[in-house]
Amino acid sequence: MAKILPVPADPSPSFFVPIADLVHRGGLLAVGTESSYALAASVSNPTALDRVIEAKERPSGKPLLVLIGERSQLDALAGSVPSWFHAMIDEFWPGPLTVIVPAKHGLSPVLTAGTGTIGIREPAPAFLRALLRHTGPLTGTSANRSGQPSCLTADEVEASLGHDVDLILDAGPAPGNRPSTLLSVVDEPVILRAGPVSAEEIQGVLSQIGLLVPVKETAVE
Repeated sequence: MAKILPVPADPSPSFFVPIADLVHRGGLLAVGTESSYALAASVSNPTALDRVIEAKERPSGKPLLVLIGERSQLDALAGSVPSWFHAMIDEFWPGPLTVIVPAKHGLSPVLTAGTGTIGIREPAPAFLRALLRHTGPLTGTSANRSGQPSCLTADEVEASLGHDVDLILDAGPAPGNRPSTLLSVVDEPVILRAGPVSAEEIQGVLSQIGLLVPVKETAVE
């Protein structure tokens, strides 16, 4: 079974060292986000990415979203982005907005699922961002079997995925908020999944920078 590691209120840098080492060796973590617990694996470790898919029993052809701890980590993930992309992340990051951007050449097809794009988010929880600064970008897919309810506590993750996960970082119950808004910035702004950041809020930012392009919405999940 997975080990459950309580997260201190103010973890020191040394707290993250063995966790980062585990991640770099292909380990699979579960960690709380602003919605639910997520499966976190190194985006540069093929074995770890395969473990995410196997743990979730995830159908092929679905991309994996990626979490970053700071803007500099975008460089290894994102290709060319429109100028208004920066206005989006300045306004809504860290927070529940995942942006779908052209993927950097060479990223694992497990992440992109052959779409040529990658979904990226800088999450709000300070602990999670600190972890990501030590480990590098990690996957951020929900910690549950595909089609099953999201896990909101470390104990729920252990009951569901305890034989597949190496370490569960217990920072307390996740709040159970709606999953992040998915916004494609590949061409024109398109919301692929409604979430905490509304189309009106996104439209407002675009208007502030003088971009009079309507935000489209689609039901794609």
